[in-house]
Amino acid sequence: MPDEASVSPGASAALDDELFAVRVEQSETVFAGKVWDVRRERFAFNGQSIVRDFVDHTGAVAVLALDENERVLLIKQYRHPVRTRDWEIPAGLLDVRGERPLRAAQRELAEEADLVATRWDVLSEFYTSPGGSDEAIRIYLARELGATDQSFDRSEEEADMELRWVPLDECVDAVLDRRLQNPSLAIGVLAAHAARARGWSTLGAGDSLWPRHPKSEALGT
Repeated sequence: MPDEASVSPGASAALDDELFAVRVEQSETVFAGKVWDVRRERFAFNGQSIVRDFVDHTGAVAVLALDENERVLLIKQYRHPVRTRDWEIPAGLLDVRGERPLRAAQRELAEEADLVATRWDVLSEFYTSPGGSDEAIRIYLARELGATDQSFDRSEEEADMELRWVPLDECVDAVLDRRLQNPSLAIGVLAAHAARARGWSTLGAGDSLWPRHPKSEALGT
């Protein structure tokens, strides 16, 4: 047991990430990329002036599509930075200014899997690498699925995607066995497994606001 003196004064409070505003003294784009940029900022913190570079990211949404047999739709796609065709869930950038996250998730599910859903809930949210990027991802749970009216053309890395329906429990086993590495997939299936055990009581409304997203105003939330 830790010493009583070593325990944080707020240890009995609910665990909650704290949004914290600092004074940004300088902010500039030092690299403009095809998809995202690198930003350098100087900010005041604890009496110091600190400089940090980070990926200035649009943010993204991901979709855990679950059918009536509790199977998850997985997509295998090539990802060049890691030289891997990894299993993922449908996902995409929030690169349309003012587009609400739910609408973006619906668009991505249609474009990547030719599917629509009539039931949408918020499953989980996370920062991918908070020490080096402001990317935030919201994962939606999509149920009551059906086919789109028409199929979508896919190009580049999406041209040869493999789609597979996999039981949720099998996905959980593969994550725990470290055979699947994609973070949206891993967080999504583990969150779905836990939420199902609680009767789906932890889900949020599909159209709920996303105030913890660093660019929430640009998203129209």
